[in-house]
Amino acid sequence: MSKLLNLNRLAYFTTVIEAGSFTAAADRLNVAKAVVSHQVGRLEEELAVTLLVRSTRRVRPTDAGRQFYERASQLLREAESAFADVARHTEEPTGLLRLTAPLDYGTAVVAETIATYLKTYPQMRVEANFDDMVSNLVDDERDLGIRVGWLADSSNVSRKIGTFHQVVVASPALAARLGPVSPADTPRLPWIGNEALKHIGRLSFSRGDEQVLTEFSPLVTCDKTAAVYACMRSGIGLGIFPDFSIAAEVQSGRLVRMFPDWLLPSGGIYAVFPPARFRPAKVRAFVDLLAETERRRSAARKMSQPSA
Repeated sequence: MSKLLNLNRLAYFTTVIEAGSFTAAADRLNVAKAVVSHQVGRLEEELAVTLLVRSTRRVRPTDAGRQFYERASQLLREAESAFADVARHTEEPTGLLRLTAPLDYGTAVVAETIATYLKTYPQMRVEANFDDMVSNLVDDERDLGIRVGWLADSSNVSRKIGTFHQVVVASPALAARLGPVSPADTPRLPWIGNEALKHIGRLSFSRGDEQVLTEFSPLVTCDKTAAVYACMRSGIGLGIFPDFSIAAEVQSGRLVRMFPDWLLPSGGIYAVFPPARFRPAKVRAFVDLLAETERRRSAARKMSQPSA
């Protein structure tokens, strides 16, 4: 069966019939006449039938050759159409994009990028899952995963598209009650612990060449960032959040950034792909838009953050 699926030989054979001779077919295919003759001869051997009657000036198909030509030419047209369809998929986003992202980053950044994506490619549809649980891209049949933080070893392929900073914030009432504070005051301050952070209760502040390592015991510990946020807004204690999730509230004054001259370690924002040799156009286009969003966010952050 594999011999019968040699499309190149079918192409040589159909071109000979359409061109009227081996010489004309060779010119049309831009190969040597001997190559065309050899390939057609191999095809006849594999089929065990004579397809062409050769003469000094031209060739003509046998009855079997004429019938085979009709089927072979149709098969070649369908193959060309299939290749063209696949090529369009590699050039223009089409179909359904299925992605997953953490809840806070998804609502703060990815949702806006989805809106831009759909305006740019109105033929696309998106299925977005915003959840702090890390999805198995292969098992969950996701085209793309967005990861925020520090990547664990994985068989997936990743592309870093941005960074974020951790920021300590408090409600205005709590910030006013505490007054001016520094990283050295950390142990005596009220904190809300987030189990999603890598080292809960341990902080590393930096300011230029200065560095302060300190620890705290949280008054309340939460397993979801949304719960940490609710407790922080109610004035229970200080909370640590990625800058993208609270930047607008700090700018508006609804939250107060604590230790504004000091920086906590930054983390990465990654596009993660299931193992595959090629990325579909629909995935590449979305990641490019998200990377551009991150470039703009990074530029805005550099204008407002303290010098490291």
